[in-house]
Amino acid sequence: MKVLAVGAHYDDIELGCSGTLIKHAQNHDSVTMLVITDSAYKNPDGIQIRDGAVARREGEAAAKIIGAELICLDYQTFEVPFDDILGKVILNYIEKLEIDTIYSHWVYDLHRDHQYAGKSTLMAGRHVPRFLMYRSNFYDTEQRFKGNFYSDITAVMEIKIDVIKAHKSELKRVRYKWLDFFTKMHANDGQMIGVQYAECFEVVRYLV
Repeated sequence: MKVLAVGAHYDDIELGCSGTLIKHAQNHDSVTMLVITDSAYKNPDGIQIRDGAVARREGEAAAKIIGAELICLDYQTFEVPFDDILGKVILNYIEKLEIDTIYSHWVYDLHRDHQYAGKSTLMAGRHVPRFLMYRSNFYDTEQRFKGNFYSDITAVMEIKIDVIKAHKSELKRVRYKWLDFFTKMHANDGQMIGVQYAECFEVVRYLV
């Protein structure tokens, strides 16, 4: 397989589907991570909350653990568009890399960057035979995530934890809540299919 995972920010892909990407890499599939923003941002008072250079280094470290190539488009955080320009950029990578499997944001995510990243990727990847959507947050949304595809990540869960830990600055900012939340979520999803840990996706299409 030739796999493309798309995320709005450094850490989104890692939280949402890195266990499955690790499995792809271990299976010698080609794995590319496309991050749309530089992930830097400031609070309303102008105080730097996340430094773009730090976010990039952490993203590179995470991609290395996964075994993936990393591409960044350097859009500004909170300014991800849903338009033909971004769609064509993503489509160009899909065609150039001959992608046949996409993992991207759930299109009903409450975070606008996530939602528009998902929609732009869905538009660009409308002819890709396998398209799955992931969640990378822990808040309620207007629509219910209809998870209907499970990936057993039991054997790589410890590696996924290391991938998440690569984002040291963000982990510190969220007081390490990601580790506990995603470990419990993957354990709960694993119970649904009789394994210890699983990632859950909503399928757009999946050609067998």
